[in-house]
Amino acid sequence: MFFQEGGGRMDARTLEERFAAGSEQALADAIALYGQPLLRYCHHILCDYHEAQDAVQTTFIKAYDHHKRFRPGTSLSAWLYRLAYTTCVDLLRRRKRQLLTPPPVASDPDYIGEDLRRALATLSPEQRALVYSRVIEQRSFDALAVIYGKPAATLRKRYERARKKLAQALAGTPAERRRDDRESHTG
Repeated sequence: MFFQEGGGRMDARTLEERFAAGSEQALADAIALYGQPLLRYCHHILCDYHEAQDAVQTTFIKAYDHHKRFRPGTSLSAWLYRLAYTTCVDLLRRRKRQLLTPPPVASDPDYIGEDLRRALATLSPEQRALVYSRVIEQRSFDALAVIYGKPAATLRKRYERARKKLAQALAGTPAERRRDDRESHTG
C-alpha cells in the first residue's frame, strides 16, 4: 500500500489494474513509487549515473508502450525491474561499440570510485544486478527469482560467485593493498 499525491491511498493491486489499462496517472504513480529505486538499480549495473537516468526513462517509456503485456495480479515492481535490466543490458552492448566515454566527475554524489568501477567491470551485468539487489536493496532471493525468472537457488549460487569475483577484483586494488600494508605493519 502507498499514498498518492493529494493524500489518497492506493494499493498495489489497484495500481497494477490501472497501469494495465493504460492509465497515464497510474504511470505517474509508478514513476513516483519505483523511479528512485530503479535509478539506483540501473546506476549500479551501468556504473554511470547519467546512463542510469536514461535507462530508467527508457524503462518507463517501454512500460507504458507495452502496458497491455503486463498482467494484473503479477508484480508490477518485478516487471519494471525486468524491463530495467534488459534496458541496461542493451545500453551496455551499445557502450561496447563506442570507442570513447568521458571520465566520471568525482564531485558527483553518485560517483563510483575508480577501484570499485574496475572491480564491478569484471562482473557481468547480471552479476552486478544481483550484487546490487542483494547488498544495496536487500532483496530476498525469492524476490529476485520473480524479477529474473530463474530459481532462487540458481540466483543464490550466481550471487555467491559474483561476490567472490568482486572480492578478488577489489583485493588487487591500490586502496586494498594500502590497507593490507597498514595491517601488516601494525600486527
